[in-house]
Amino acid sequence: MTSPETPHRPNVWSSLDGLAYGGDYNPEQWPEDVRLEDIELMKEAGVTFLSVGIFSWGLLEPTEGNYDFAWLDEVMDNLHGAGIKVALATATASPPAWLARKYPEILPVTAEGTRLERGSRRHYTPSSAVYRRYAATMTRVIAERYKDHPALALWHVDNELGCHVGEFHGEEDAAAFRAWLERRYGSIEELNESWGTAFWSQHYASFEEIIPPGAAPTTLNPGQQLDFARFNSWAFIDYYRELLAVIREVTPDIPATTNFMVSSATKSLDYFDWSKDMDVVANDHYLVAADPERGIELAFSADLTRGVAGGAPWILMEHSTSAVNWQPHNQPKMPGEMLRNSLGHVARGADAVMFFQWRQSKAGSEKFHSAMVPHGGRDTQVWRNVVELGKALTRLEPVKGSRVVSQVAIVFDYEAWWASELDSHPSNSLKYLDTMRAFHRELYLRGITVDFVHPTADLSGYELILVCTLYAVTDAASGSIAAAAEGGATVLISYFSGIVDERDHVRLGGYPGAFRELLGVRSEEFHPLFPGTTVTLSDGTAGSVWSEHVHAEPGTQVEATFTGYPLEGVPALTRRSVGTGFAWYLATLPDAAGIEALTARLVQEAGVRPVTEASAGVELSRRQSDDGRTFLFALNHSTEDATVKADGEDLLSGERFTGVVPAGAVAVIAED
Repeated sequence: MTSPETPHRPNVWSSLDGLAYGGDYNPEQWPEDVRLEDIELMKEAGVTFLSVGIFSWGLLEPTEGNYDFAWLDEVMDNLHGAGIKVALATATASPPAWLARKYPEILPVTAEGTRLERGSRRHYTPSSAVYRRYAATMTRVIAERYKDHPALALWHVDNELGCHVGEFHGEEDAAAFRAWLERRYGSIEELNESWGTAFWSQHYASFEEIIPPGAAPTTLNPGQQLDFARFNSWAFIDYYRELLAVIREVTPDIPATTNFMVSSATKSLDYFDWSKDMDVVANDHYLVAADPERGIELAFSADLTRGVAGGAPWILMEHSTSAVNWQPHNQPKMPGEMLRNSLGHVARGADAVMFFQWRQSKAGSEKFHSAMVPHGGRDTQVWRNVVELGKALTRLEPVKGSRVVSQVAIVFDYEAWWASELDSHPSNSLKYLDTMRAFHRELYLRGITVDFVHPTADLSGYELILVCTLYAVTDAASGSIAAAAEGGATVLISYFSGIVDERDHVRLGGYPGAFRELLGVRSEEFHPLFPGTTVTLSDGTAGSVWSEHVHAEPGTQVEATFTGYPLEGVPALTRRSVGTGFAWYLATLPDAAGIEALTARLVQEAGVRPVTEASAGVELSRRQSDDGRTFLFALNHSTEDATVKADGEDLLSGERFTGVVPAGAVAVIAED
């Protein structure tokens, strides 16, 4: 096991001018004349930064121990000649055919015992000692060859770790899981206590008796499932650390990262934990074309990425210029959407905008995935959009290094997400993200920016803190949340929060367990709702998914009650004064009108203000630099011209901002 500590944090931004622009470059797909044309097109588009070599292992080492770097040498030299910096990949994301054929034990095994074969990508388990050895060797060979190359600005370690396959059930994985458990617990007695193995005769006499949770007659032990989720996240980061150790040895001053997949759909890796090992956080994000509010989901994912990055600038490593190839129906982006998407990420903290990929493939699984250079070439709207974006990012150079300003925090914990959606819970309809996405959406519509923070984060400085479905929570984290309320913040805690500790053991004495004293409420029983059914609250709000039998303690105000059988008159929304702040409890998932009304009360009580005044349909965010300069981003997602209250220069136009953002357009105002 490698150490999670790194000696220092090399800074990628010092070698990149302005906001970086580019994408995945896969020159191995093209002959030399096309690669030379690429250089001229990159200059035209304003490209400054490219990821290179991600899936090139099979060509760099076509047979074991025989290397061919001639084409990559040429590419690196040509990119340097064009003034383009490179995030050079370790090329380990897809094992070559010869490696998988020689060592089939590197291939992933599913819970059902199926071995996943080569012919796609990501066909390895991170626990394979053989694969790690070969991957570390390839990483060292590449690092030694290019350690002094002037184009090298960043190491791109592997690619989208955890994508496609997030759990591994082979013999080597089982052995690694047992070793991880022994390190975590120290003794089998501690593991038995943590997993509650007295139930169903699951007691273990030794770690050797333990296997990964797989196909079984009925529901599995939740403690085992939760630890297996933790283990799989750890297994990937431990693999990353092994390659990082090679990079640190050969190139100690070159920063390294890997591309996350932070979105409202990716839950298998604990990115807050992972971020400690990244010199810079990088993320891939793709819209779901069928989602009519996909722009709001983009904002959610970008805000969460910034939270994972601790508020620091981050890299948008991949998104699409237009359609993708992997959704059921792959529609192109609408007019103006590519620019708005790109600058939406910048508005929320990205200092680099990159795409998959530079040139659209003519063969292979992703040939219909859009790219910066489409199949149709330069005489296309996609190419014109690419050039336009390059010019826009050049004009936004003053924004580089600034940080997003926010008064509101949403507490987010991957372990609570995993634990809240395990087997044998009160309702399969309960989803960890539902309540926080509803509140994030309403705050977005109000022009209020949100920070996502881990439960262990410093909560001081936030006026409003939302704790949504934080099912599993440590004593320290619940204490920090209580301290924030006592210190003057308005804190709202939703249903199914504080129920268990980090072992998934129920906190006895009544729900919501860890937050019972803070909130001044006690629930004796859950009343989850069947799909399609709702409850009505005394204020007219409709609630879905959840209800419960709540008792309000003396000193706790009841703001709304459930109506009708069997919870007539039972508190559904409460508020309690604590210290100089307030603690609210929400015992159902309100409808949109209910979320709107409750959010209005919360932001008023907390004194939270919108970024500025603007017409409906305008997305707002503000970034602030260390010297106090502020930059207001106004993205008009509507089909009508919109007004925005702001004074200053619109960096995109170079003119004084007139107060109007045209339909579908963006303004970035350097405020007076």
